[in-house]
Formats: sequence, structure tokens, C-alpha cells
Amino acid sequence: MPSYLEMTKPELQAEFATVKAEYEKLRSMHLSLDMSRGKPGFDNMDISQKMFDLVGNDTGFKNIDGIDCRNYGGLDGLVELKKLFAEILELDEHQIIVGGNSSLNMMFDTIAQAMTHGMGGEPWFECKNRKFLCPAPGYDRHFAITEYFGFELITIPTNENGPDMDEVEKWVKDPSVKGIWCVPKYSNPIGITYSDEVVRRMAALKPAAPGFRIFWDNAYVIHDLYDEGDKLLNIYSECVKAGNPDLPLIFTSSSKITFPGAGVAVEAGSPNNVELLKGRMKYQTIGPDKLNQLRHARVFENVQAVKEHMAKHAEILRPKFDAVLNALETLEGKGIATWTRPKGGYFISLDVMEGCAKRVEMLCANAGMILTPAGATYPYGNDPKNSNLRIAPSYPSVAEIEKASLILCTAVKYAALEKLLKD
Repeated sequence: MPSYLEMTKPELQAEFATVKAEYEKLRSMHLSLDMSRGKPGFDNMDISQKMFDLVGNDTGFKNIDGIDCRNYGGLDGLVELKKLFAEILELDEHQIIVGGNSSLNMMFDTIAQAMTHGMGGEPWFECKNRKFLCPAPGYDRHFAITEYFGFELITIPTNENGPDMDEVEKWVKDPSVKGIWCVPKYSNPIGITYSDEVVRRMAALKPAAPGFRIFWDNAYVIHDLYDEGDKLLNIYSECVKAGNPDLPLIFTSSSKITFPGAGVAVEAGSPNNVELLKGRMKYQTIGPDKLNQLRHARVFENVQAVKEHMAKHAEILRPKFDAVLNALETLEGKGIATWTRPKGGYFISLDVMEGCAKRVEMLCANAGMILTPAGATYPYGNDPKNSNLRIAPSYPSVAEIEKASLILCTAVKYAALEKLLKD
């Protein structure tokens, strides 16, 4: 079949009648499917169940330093986990702070602290026209944090190599620009990994704002779907080489390694940044949940144990990603959609015909399939082309994903044909 863009009007009308009939058949099935958020499925979480047998009366409550994890203390986390995450992030253990279950909470908290006390410069609230750089498509919850604190969100276009560094370098000359959000490996939602050139240029930035920080959310640092995953250059090492050791604040967590609601989160950075953050933490907490940290330390004695665990996750996730990608292949050659084929992470990014994303979302919802709201991957929820959709295949079963993907592809064709016939 030729591309929709090459069809005559009668051919488009005939194709639309066929697609509409397919859609109505799917809608009559009264399905209830959800691919809106990147949540691990029950099968992913089940492989961590043994953690609950590793701390208790028979196994003890003390870590390798002899700390009784039932009590107060341990402001910046257990040494075992600092060593583990230092290996994962290729840093020194003294650069690691291990906290509660949410890295997003750490990011919010760091922004809040910078608002009132700055990051080596003026408190950010004193800058009335403060701005934050937001590579897009990107992570909606990142954008929401800085919007909440009154920043103007600056959209930075993103391509297969990462953020447009010409744009980034231009914007950081403005002293009202306080930082940039980055998901550098298997980026949410487009699944790309920043190129070496992008990482080096990011590390060499010369921001006009003295407290400017790169919020480097390395959420998918170890989340490969295949044996040969993407390689990401070490941002901290590159920043040191460029004379900018304090520039990055690095985050990750075990949310999609063990349990999203009961994992451990990490914030890391230069010795100066860690000293600054720990100096503030002492006023807000006497320590994290060390029993939960102890569970993680005992189940993952080294990085190799984490990698073996993540290989089990990949075995579960790959068929789910394949189910979506196989369905999307039915759109190949029609000229109405493009999509990513990530080597890891949790998302597939789908770009439909310009002006059609919200319509596709609505059509899917009417047929019983929930997507992340169209536009959510852009600051203020405003996708200027109304074309990007984030697909999250991790939570449903493969059978459910196959049904959901059929609805999705039918909706993409339906919306495109509507537009072409209207135009």
C-alpha cells in the first residue's frame, strides 16, 4: 500500500472506512488498558521479594560498620550502598549520599534549598525572572518541579545525540538561567543516550549564573534491555577535566531495580556539593530508613549482583517492548508516524502526524486504552507540533500490550486519515 501522503482522495476515503470499522470493533470490546506511566509490573517486582528475608531476628540489624540500623543516625546512608552506587555511577564513595526511596524528592528538595539559600550564589528566589532549561521531549515531573517554584521553562530541542548544545550554550550566558534538567541515558521518553560530544560540551559550559547546576538524573544508568547497552560518558570526570567539578548534581535510585515505593535514592556530586548538601540535611533529618538500605545492601553485595538482577528485568521487559515495536511496524511506509527503538530504559517515543497527538490520545481513551497525556513531554504540557506521545510498556502483560498496541496503531491511522481528508 502506498504512503497515505501519496493517496488520492477516493483512496483515502476507502482506507478511512476500513480503519474506522477496525476502530469501532476494538471499541466494542470494552477493554481497560493502561500504558500511561513507566511502572514496573508485578513480575518485575516479584524478583526482589527475597529482600524481605534478609533483615530480621535471624540475620541481625547491623551493617558492616556495626551500626544498628533500627536506631537514629547515618545521615548520608550506609557505607555498603555508598560503595555500591559509587561503582555504578563511576564516582568515589565519599561523593555519594544515599537517602529514602525517591530521587525525585531529592531533586525537589535540592531546588527548594537553592531557592532559599542558593547553590554557591544568591538564593534563587531573589532572581525574579529565573529560568530553567528543559530538553524536550523530556520528563514531565522534572518540568513540574521547576514550574512549581516559579521558573520560566525554556524548551531545548533534543535530537538523537541529546540536547541541542548550541541552544544550551546560548542560554547559559543569561545569569537568570539557574540550571538544566538532563536524563542522559535512555532518556525519558525518547530512549536516546547522550553522545560523548554532548557530555563534553555540557561539562565545559561556562554559565553566567554562579550557582548554575546540571541536574543529571541518571535514572536508567543500569537499565539495559540487551547485552550490549549504550555507553554514557562520565559527566563528573569530564567536568573535572573542564575545570567545572561543581557543575553536576547526579541522581539515581533503585526504584526500577527493586521496588518503586520502597527503594533507595542517591544524590551525588563534587566534594564541595556533598559538603553543602550534608550541611543542610542535618537540619531536616536524623537519617534515612536504614533498615531498607540494609535490605538492599544484603541483596546486592556488588555491582555484578546488580547486573545479574537487571538481566532478569530485561528478560521480562524485552517481550513487552517487542510487542509495541512489532505493532508499530504496521505503520511503516505510511508517512504518518516515526518512533524510537531504545536499547534500554522504560519508554518508546512515538511521533504521529503533526496536529494529531491529542486526537490519538482521545481515540485510544475512547477504546479503553490510557496513554500519558499528549504534550506532557514538553514544558507546560505544550507540544508545539502536537505530535509526541510517550508509550510505557512496562506495566501490562504482553497479551494486554498486544491489544493496546493494536488500538494505538488504529488510532494513529484514524487521526491521520481524518486530518488528510479535512485538509
